[in-house]
Amino acid sequence: MSETTEEKKVVAPAVTIHLPDGHPMAELLGAIPTPPGAGDLVEGTIIAMDRGRVYIDLPPFGTGLIYGREYLNAADVLRKANSGDTISAKVIDPAGRDGYIELSLKEARQAAIWGEAETAILAQTVYSLPVEEANKGGLILTWQGIQGFLPASQLSKEHYPRVPEGDKEKILGELMLLIGHPLSVRIITADAKEGKLIFSERAENEAEEKATLIDKYQVGDTAEGEVTGVVDFGVFVKIEQGLEGLVHISELDWGLVEDPHSLFSVGDKVRVKIIEIKDGKVSLSIKALKENPWHTAAERYSKGMEVPGVIIKYNKHGALASIEEGVAGLVHVSEFESPAALRETLELGKTYPFSIVLFEPKEQRMTLTFAGKKK
Repeated sequence: MSETTEEKKVVAPAVTIHLPDGHPMAELLGAIPTPPGAGDLVEGTIIAMDRGRVYIDLPPFGTGLIYGREYLNAADVLRKANSGDTISAKVIDPAGRDGYIELSLKEARQAAIWGEAETAILAQTVYSLPVEEANKGGLILTWQGIQGFLPASQLSKEHYPRVPEGDKEKILGELMLLIGHPLSVRIITADAKEGKLIFSERAENEAEEKATLIDKYQVGDTAEGEVTGVVDFGVFVKIEQGLEGLVHISELDWGLVEDPHSLFSVGDKVRVKIIEIKDGKVSLSIKALKENPWHTAAERYSKGMEVPGVIIKYNKHGALASIEEGVAGLVHVSEFESPAALRETLELGKTYPFSIVLFEPKEQRMTLTFAGKKK
């Protein structure tokens, strides 16, 4: 990019607008897009390429920059790119070098692959993949450049090693015979943070059997199950052999759950409630079998009461403060000079005093006001 182009880049000063609840402009302001943060995927147009740098237009947030190691990691792709091309990238630093949004193509590609893996889990997509290696526990296969594991317990009846007394050396011998052979598999676990990809071969010829199994159940039934897969959006639970259901992240607990991997592991025994059966898919809930703390919250709390709360999350409206497991209230950003001031005063994981200004337990809604000293 030329010096002239760089000189045209202007960063406008931040402006904080405080509006009372119900103001007609509040909805309009709420529609203003949130600037991308570290880890977000963004899409923009290449506006310049110069000396190991690629500049990407990201309206209305400014200009993105791919340079240094990130440029070298994606050099093979960038050699074929031209100004005007649309490109997807991952935000590494929203306030990077010289005020540009620092981006990564390699990270974006990895995120896209893991996202595709989670979609494949939902769709139960079947892939034909050759066996590359074998060990005493199962087989190694590669999908989209990511090496994954197929446990012996997830092999089909045809390929499962039937060895007397479970002799591990003989099991390994049987598994070695599968090296080089393609297997029809589906992804059952995709954990991007740990780089874990787990496959199952037990997916073929199960549609009719699954439909028959589903007919045995109806909405409202409860069952004992086993966790067979953990993903960012929930956990898969086997109700019985051949029948699995999804417990969405919103149905795991009454409290805020941001990472299902922190609560569940493959093999965990759980009790679930069937909340929906649709299009051959079963939706489950774990929290439905626990008492909803909002149902009795009126016995413990009331408007005007001062309560301690732990900051558990930030959002565009302010901060969420948990006053007990499953019961949280919003501390609105309008109480502070800016979102930055709110985050400086109310740190994640710390406990602060609040007063309840709005309390509607039937709607599971609570608004809090900070009762401590602002920074």
